[in-house]
Amino acid sequence: MEHTDIFELGGKRLTSRLFTGTGKYGDDSLIPAVCEASGSQVITVALRRVDLDGRADNVMRHIPGHMTLLPNTSGARTADEAVRIARLARAMGCGDWIKIEVISDNRHLLPDGYETARATETLAKEDFVVLPYMNPDLYVARSLADAGAAAVMPLGAPIGTNRGLRTEEMIRILIEEMDLPIIVDAGIGTPSQACQAMEMGAAACLVNTAIATAADPVLMGRAFGRAVAAGREAFLAGPGAVSALARASSPLTGFLGDAGGAA
Repeated sequence: MEHTDIFELGGKRLTSRLFTGTGKYGDDSLIPAVCEASGSQVITVALRRVDLDGRADNVMRHIPGHMTLLPNTSGARTADEAVRIARLARAMGCGDWIKIEVISDNRHLLPDGYETARATETLAKEDFVVLPYMNPDLYVARSLADAGAAAVMPLGAPIGTNRGLRTEEMIRILIEEMDLPIIVDAGIGTPSQACQAMEMGAAACLVNTAIATAADPVLMGRAFGRAVAAGREAFLAGPGAVSALARASSPLTGFLGDAGGAA
């Protein structure tokens, strides 16, 4: 059956709404199997992990050719550094998609909204498909939209913590108020949390740590792929109304002897 729920982003048509990553694997050779099991079509990679001289094992060798690369600017502390990394990624043949990460806070690893917006504006003018990582703040999201972002990527919890949707209400506001796709990134620790984000109306989820650090990353990747798909279907189906009172699923009249006036 033809897949009808297509996610169109940056000129690509995606049937999977799970984005995956390349960090924290005990063995990078697991990446192809995770991509296959999860169904993911987009994968992010930190350019600083790529061996430009080719002398060491290169994570790029483990990324299946059909995946859309989403290089990220991990390690950038300013907009200028992020722009430089993005341009380098494009020059290396990584394509036009870029995930902007500008983080100068070493303790909580929270993104700098102002510098992120600056980098987004510069790179959008250079025809990059810019996906900025951000705190779930409506005003920052609007600034990023004005700067030319293709989507915004709010954190569910601090990066790498697996603590889930600690910012649920703020993400819900973004989903309700923004016209751009909302891709929940960072902090999601279990498939049920990814499903919850999708049920809220998120366009996609990016999951790395929860998959890569699982006892069985391949099985966990499959679980996340199914959870994201289930959450999306639930959102499209339209959940039923919530009631404060108990309501019977079937009528409480018409039992046996009531039919036709029988005793």
